[in-house]
Amino acid sequence: MTTQDSLDRFYSIIPAGGIGSRLWPLSRADAPKFLHDLTGSGSTLLRGTWDRLAPLNGEQRIMVVTGRAHRAAVEKQLPALLDHNVVLESEPKDSTAAIGLAAAILRRREPDVIIGSFAADHVIADTRGFGRAVREAIVVADAGYITTIGITPTEPAIGFGYIHVGGALPVEGAPSARMVESFVEKPDLETAEQYVAGGDYLWNGGMFISRADRLLEQLGETSPALLAGIEELAEAWDTPRRGAVVDAVWPSLEKIAIDYTVAEPAAASGRLAVIPGDFDWDDVGDFASIAKLHSGGRKSDLAILGENARVLADASSGIVVAGSDRLISLIGVNDIIVVDTPDALLVTTTANAQRVKSVVDALKLSGRSDVL
Repeated sequence: MTTQDSLDRFYSIIPAGGIGSRLWPLSRADAPKFLHDLTGSGSTLLRGTWDRLAPLNGEQRIMVVTGRAHRAAVEKQLPALLDHNVVLESEPKDSTAAIGLAAAILRRREPDVIIGSFAADHVIADTRGFGRAVREAIVVADAGYITTIGITPTEPAIGFGYIHVGGALPVEGAPSARMVESFVEKPDLETAEQYVAGGDYLWNGGMFISRADRLLEQLGETSPALLAGIEELAEAWDTPRRGAVVDAVWPSLEKIAIDYTVAEPAAASGRLAVIPGDFDWDDVGDFASIAKLHSGGRKSDLAILGENARVLADASSGIVVAGSDRLISLIGVNDIIVVDTPDALLVTTTANAQRVKSVVDALKLSGRSDVL
């Protein structure tokens, strides 16, 4: 197979779900993080993802999987998105159901399709480097491997999972392809430092490229009941029976990440490959990530987000997200996070940014859904 032939059969999938609980109170159930401009570029994270993928396979070969409540916002931001490429979830079921259903639908439409899944809420400025890595991954996927793109670490981050890289994989057209030894959960700082120093670990960027039939085959080996439900949905998807089947089947699907159902088992059986990506990448997992994006890594800067932000600052650093008309004044505070919205105020530090999720969990337990 030629590289061009593989690329012609490529279809992008954008799973646009999850509320981004570590970005509360900016990110909410009705306005999740992928619908926000968090980089100051003028484009939302979702639109940025679309614009990266369109040059690879064209706007007509991009499918978006999102919640029913977000359909109008998604279609407003992506006017070129075709109606038959919108897959709506009645309730969140994590990445296996979202990506698996999209793959099953596309395989029924195009039996030899190669699919790539790319989260809606990542930031990648180097679109050329990203495109080169994806093209290599497509070639490796066409050779029969489930393929991921691993990000070359720039620091011993503890907020990401890691990929343990193995030997070179001889696939023509993919000179940097490597086998994957294993996936590793988020490590502690000491372990992360060892990973980065050793040089054979990459960040798990959550990008997967595979022939649709191969991905579904792996899913069937790991979670046959989940695959059966997905195939039942896919069979009815392009028919008048879709609504009834979705209502009957979707709630029963197991809620589980694709790392556990596809990536980790594929690595264990020697079916997972990785393309190292040297491009910049951030999953904007918390407010500390946003602060770093805006400051260029200079801790002395104060990042300010909000169209009508009213901020006075003296000898302060961190990030302020202004979503109300209040005047916010900061004096002599370092690495601070202030997120001001009309009904909720968050104040913490960049060192504790990952702990914001615990506030969301506490609000859920207390029944305070009005601010979620």
